[in-house]
Amino acid sequence: MKWTPSGTPFDRVIASVITAGYHNQRREGHSDIVSEGIFSDLVLACPWLSQDHAAGKLRKWLNVRAPGDRKRNIDLFVGEPQSGKAQLELVRFCCENKSVVTAHRNATNRFDDLTKILGSVHSVRPEAIIVATVMVGVSPRFLNVADRISSLMAPEEFEVKVRPRLSTGDESLFDDYPFAVSKNTAGDVTRTVAKFRELPLRQPGTTHVRGFDYLLLVPVKLDNVHPPSIARANPYGIDVDKDYERMINTICAAYRARWHSMSA
Repeated sequence: MKWTPSGTPFDRVIASVITAGYHNQRREGHSDIVSEGIFSDLVLACPWLSQDHAAGKLRKWLNVRAPGDRKRNIDLFVGEPQSGKAQLELVRFCCENKSVVTAHRNATNRFDDLTKILGSVHSVRPEAIIVATVMVGVSPRFLNVADRISSLMAPEEFEVKVRPRLSTGDESLFDDYPFAVSKNTAGDVTRTVAKFRELPLRQPGTTHVRGFDYLLLVPVKLDNVHPPSIARANPYGIDVDKDYERMINTICAAYRARWHSMSA
């Protein structure tokens, strides 16, 4: 039986941006919301995973340090809690959440991060389910509040003069803080989407292949000036709700096949 979602964790990310007034790309907030939402939906959607979690055979961790040449974290780590600690050789499912909403020139760095996390996990436990999500900004301009505005102002001044105007549609913010504006063309967004679609994927039952079991791309209208939203109508062939539903069901099917293959 296939599970159908009532929403996505990315809707909750958008709600959190509305509450805060702006997206802070320097914090893990959006990633944690996505990770918590995916795991909660898996517990609802996947009886085999839910049973193992309830029985204490499975535990969730956030932001687990991954091996490699740089200090990277695995955003969502679900594994066997034999020692009470997250151990890569005992991981069953992991998810890495990225975003490219400021300057699309950073897409290559995020692509490389995903490639290295994939290699780290697959080299230790190839049967682990590995997925990635990427929020892709489609707005032509982005007001970099975290790096260029809030960090350069006294907190009291920021709270009075800037925060109340953020994400309200006040386009004078672009004129008042031109040094904080990153520009992205439609071509930049198209190239970013195409770049992430180059990530290797693997078919069910091919755990020997180094590839993601699912890649979810989520276009978002997010510039810290206009009210944010998920770009459900987009020219990239992405159906966010259907793709999210497919991802959860794919993870569940893989989980059953890899750890409950003898289940009825």
